[in-house]
Order: sequence, then C-alpha cells, then structure tokens
Amino acid sequence: MEWISNIVDNTNNILWTYLLIILLLAAGLYFSFGSKFVQIRLFPEMFRLITEKRDGESGVSPFQAFTISAASRVGTGNITGVALAIGVGGPGAVFWMWIIAILGMATAFIESTLAQVYKVKDGDTFRGGPAYYIEKALGHRKLGIVFSILLTLSFGFIFNAVQSNTIATSVGEAFNIRPFIIGIVLVLLTAMIIFGGVHRIVKFTQVIVPVMAVFYLLVALYVVVTNLGEIPTVFKLIFSQAFGLQEAAGGAIGVAIMQGVRRGLFSNEAGMGSVPNAAATANTSHPAKQGLVQSLGVFFDTIMICSATAFIIILAGLYKTGESNGIVLTQNSLAVHVGDWAPYFIAISIIFFAFSSVIGNYYYGESNIEFINAHKSWMTVYRLLVLAMVMFGSVAQVQLVWNLADLFMGLMALINITVIMILGKIAFRVLDDFTLQRKAGKNPVFYAKSIPGLKNTDCWEDQQS
Repeated sequence: MEWISNIVDNTNNILWTYLLIILLLAAGLYFSFGSKFVQIRLFPEMFRLITEKRDGESGVSPFQAFTISAASRVGTGNITGVALAIGVGGPGAVFWMWIIAILGMATAFIESTLAQVYKVKDGDTFRGGPAYYIEKALGHRKLGIVFSILLTLSFGFIFNAVQSNTIATSVGEAFNIRPFIIGIVLVLLTAMIIFGGVHRIVKFTQVIVPVMAVFYLLVALYVVVTNLGEIPTVFKLIFSQAFGLQEAAGGAIGVAIMQGVRRGLFSNEAGMGSVPNAAATANTSHPAKQGLVQSLGVFFDTIMICSATAFIIILAGLYKTGESNGIVLTQNSLAVHVGDWAPYFIAISIIFFAFSSVIGNYYYGESNIEFINAHKSWMTVYRLLVLAMVMFGSVAQVQLVWNLADLFMGLMALINITVIMILGKIAFRVLDDFTLQRKAGKNPVFYAKSIPGLKNTDCWEDQQS
C-alpha cells in the first residue's frame, strides 16, 4: 500500500506544483481577457439571472441548477480545506484562493456556457457537461468516456468517501457517536434521495443549500463584527504573507500559492469540469445565462464562504501553534470566538455541507454514467457503489483517499481546461450574442444559426426545445 501512496504523492506533486497551477492561471487570464472580464463586467447581471424562471416545462430552473452545483461546491473544502490551506501555507494562502476564484469565475463561465450549448434532451430534463462537448464539439467520444470515468470515480466514489469521512469524524467527536452508526444513517438518507431521480435531488438542494449557507455566514459575520478592530490587521497579514520578502526567502510564498490554488480549486471546482454537469440541466433561453449563474457560484463559494472560514481561523490565531489542523483547527478557532458550543455548530454545519456535497457529487456521476451507457442496470450498480463508498468513508482512515481525490481532480482539470481553451472562442461568440441582445433591451434568446459553423447543438436549432 505504501508504494501506491508514493506513486500518488509523486504524481500529485508534478501535477499541482508544475502543470495545473500554471494552466489554471493561464486559462483564467485567457478567459478573463477573451470575455472582456465577464466576471466583473456582468457581475450585477448574475444576480438578476439567478432568479429567472425556467424557459418552458422541461428541465430545471436556473436557480435549481445553481443549487445542484452549490451542493457539490459547498462542502468540506469550505471548512476543512481552508483550514488545511492556512495551516500549511499560512494566511497568505487565502490571497491566492481569492485570485484563483476571481480568475475561476471566467473559467466557470466558459465551461458552463459550453455545457449549455452542447446539452442534450433526456426525457423531461436535460443533461450535458465536458464529456458531451468533448464528443459533440471535438468529435472525440473516447476522450469523453475517459473524462466520464475519471469524474465518476472521483466525484461519485472518492469525493463521497471523503465527505462521509468528514461527517463521521466531526459528528463522532462532537456527539460521541460511533462512525459505523453514522455511516448507516448516511447510507439510508443518501439512498432515499438518489433513487428518486434528478427532481428529488433538486428539491433537496434548493432548500438545504441556501439555509446552510446563511446560517454559517451569520455566525462568521458575528465573529467579524465582534472583532471589527482587528479586520484591517487580518487583511494586512493576508497580503503581507502572500508577497512578503521574509516569506519569499523561506520558500513560504510557493507553499502559500500551491495550497491556495489547490484548496481553492477543490472548493469552487472552476475548470475542473464538474459544475458544467449541473449547468446543463437548466432550461434557459440562452447558454450564457447559465454561464453567468455558475460564475456567481464561484464567488459565492470562495469569496464568501471560504473567506468566512478564513477570518474565523486567522482572528483566533491558533494556526500559529500548529497543534491542530483541518476541521479541528476550524472548530477550535470558532470556540475562541463563541465558546464551547462551537464544535457542535461546526459538526452540524459539516452534516449539511458535506451531505449536500454527497448528493451533488452523485448527480455528476449519474450524468456521466448515462453518457457512457444509458441502460438502467448501469445506473443501479452505480447507485449501490455510491452507497458502499459512503459507508466505507464513514469508517475508514482516508489519507490515501484524500490524495487520490487530489490526483483524479487534477487529471480531470487537465483534460477539461485543455478542451475549453480549444473551444473558448465558441463561448466568447455566445457571450457576444447575449451582450448585443441585452444592450438592445431584449431578453436574450439563442439559436445555433447565430454562430456560423456551429454544429451538433441538438437543443438550439431552429427553435429552443
């Protein structure tokens, strides 16, 4: 087992230290300039679009598609991942999480717009994502299948084991409940939702995601308000450790950048190719609308929720001792601010954050299983394996699983970012079409013929499906 762990660690080191950080930053810059900084220019438009009704009876609404993606995004990365980034890379890592989020908003726009352009009809819903635009736009079904397998293994299985492990660890320590019991409860709850199809998933996520986020942000706001005089010092610390000469001399800037980028991507998933699977489900009149909605999702996840966790940890100052890390650091830091009930609050937050991620992650895998083979027996096997991994994660020590999660996430991102950089000009043209219609005072409606040479866009031909 040790040799497997060594191979995974070495591969992760090459992927994250050399390849992905450069590729993510390059892609984010390319998409930002190519879209004329859509993440800033159309930021107010994102809030308007998130409340739009769906265009017709089929599919799900823009807000429901947003909550499916947020269910996957908002998870252990927001609580555990931020603590790991600060514990290893110091407060400077937070700055690089912000940078990857701002650039990632442009990347999220591109991949989600492409997912909408190349989505397909599936009964009374839609499905799509990187596997679909790899096949339809590039004509490489085999590469699409490779991506689908990577996504299903990572999100459907590995990430769900990570999420259930985090729930079992946090709840077990706070309430003294055996991991095995927690695992059984999680399996039963997961089964009730995933066997109900996409509509049951939507009903769950559209309620639980806003509620859990608001409660967590309110507690963080209380911490900030009660420490208002220290906030300028927190910002100074974040910026100084992101660029400081002392940190550069000690090599800490490199660590801060790597931790910030890695944990930032794990949290907001921009460029990874996961969120487009949720974006494709929305029934909307123009692909760019869902691109903008999912771009807002990155802001919501990293700039708001991850920053809330970062402020709680930095204001407490416990990260300096190195005595605790991960979720324990977050729990102990919050306890400094609010008292002994902090571990219980974090445990409850983890239940909602991580369990919603299990459901969102499951759906991503479902969409890609259908891409490989839509036969119902495959879906049944997939669902049973997801439940088995939820149980496994609850009772196992998963350091290797965390490392595997980083590996598969990295490979997914490598494929997806390369593909969307090739297809980026299509998304730019779709954005131009949206912008022209908005400037004319219209509610933008997209047709494939609006872009010369656009092919294999089943849902956008002469009229919208």
